[in-house]
Amino acid sequence: MNLSRILAVLLACAIAASAHADAALDHAKKVLDRAILFDGHNDLPWEIRSYKEAPGDVAAYDLRVHAPGKGQTDIPRLRAGRVGAQFWSVYTPPEAEGHFARTQLEQIDIARRMIERYPDTFQLASTAADIRAAKKAGRIGSMLGLEGGHAIENSLGALRAYYDLGVRYMTLTHNRHTDWADAALQEPPAHNGLTEYGEQVVHEMNRIGMLVDLSHTSADTMRDALRVSEAPVIFSHSSARALCNIPRNVPDDVLQMLHKNGGVIMVTFVSGFVSQAAADVTLPMIQEYNARAQGKSEAEQAAIEAEIAARTVMPKVTIGAVADHIDYIRKLIGVDHIGIGSDFDGNQDWPEGLSDVSMYPNLFAELVRRGWSDADLTKIAGGNVLRVLEQAEAVARRLQQEAPPN
Repeated sequence: MNLSRILAVLLACAIAASAHADAALDHAKKVLDRAILFDGHNDLPWEIRSYKEAPGDVAAYDLRVHAPGKGQTDIPRLRAGRVGAQFWSVYTPPEAEGHFARTQLEQIDIARRMIERYPDTFQLASTAADIRAAKKAGRIGSMLGLEGGHAIENSLGALRAYYDLGVRYMTLTHNRHTDWADAALQEPPAHNGLTEYGEQVVHEMNRIGMLVDLSHTSADTMRDALRVSEAPVIFSHSSARALCNIPRNVPDDVLQMLHKNGGVIMVTFVSGFVSQAAADVTLPMIQEYNARAQGKSEAEQAAIEAEIAARTVMPKVTIGAVADHIDYIRKLIGVDHIGIGSDFDGNQDWPEGLSDVSMYPNLFAELVRRGWSDADLTKIAGGNVLRVLEQAEAVARRLQQEAPPN
């Protein structure tokens, strides 16, 4: 075979491979158009709060155009990504001691004003039925997820008040222990899981219909919460510890408990949570930040975070790493217990091709190429978490008939 013939064959192979890739992407987009893609965790409200040009100014941070700076979320890209529903994280830093409730209320306010500002795009949702109705109306169903149980300041009354303001899940901890639950990234443990009061928090969350979110918690806290929860739980943004051995990810025995509980792990995209090579760089960064940020102002915390990030070089991570976690969890506990929890606008290090909210179809195209069925893709896109919401709502109705608030 002469050189020109060899080049022609190689070109034909390249064209065929490109066409196959495009076919998978086109198919993924069609699946997501029909499904409800429900992401478990996006930190846009904190990105708005920390916007340097106009901190906390919902109008100035205009979502109708490309987000400023390194922002990963705006309306054009949400639409391109086929996002149908979103848990907007209303995060409060555990390092900001003494200001938890105030900051939490401000974050809820920012998120609600953001949703209200774009009524043609977002629709505040309280129930799974609301999410389905928003999809039919062509809007992005929007729920709030409280990140960090420190924000309730050991008050079940505050927990109920946050629910009334629209919060539909609470992450029991962030990166520091609370007075009643151990976090994944603080050593040594303070309680070896949940305290008796921590169990009361979980029971009250079940009673009012707020999802128990176990991302950020220690493995023992995960086990205790799964033992006592009467409703399915979620991990809003975590991955499999067997593939990436960091405390933020979920051990196999806990995944097996999640299967029995009926809950969902919403696999995150963060490079340091899906790639061991990236994790070996990221984990020391998080530990340094936690040590230095304690008691600092929000501006000081942001400066520390930027300084640490500026001197860090991350290894390359591919989109296949995220798909590997999804495949692994399906083989271990089944497709009914998987969701998607990106953590966009909460990090800056992402796999190639999965770095903002427009790129969900790329991940689903990878799964199409791996032979996933449309039915299973629809489940992990949002069907599973909607089922968990509906089951939690049913548990709440039962428990409210059995017992009053504590």
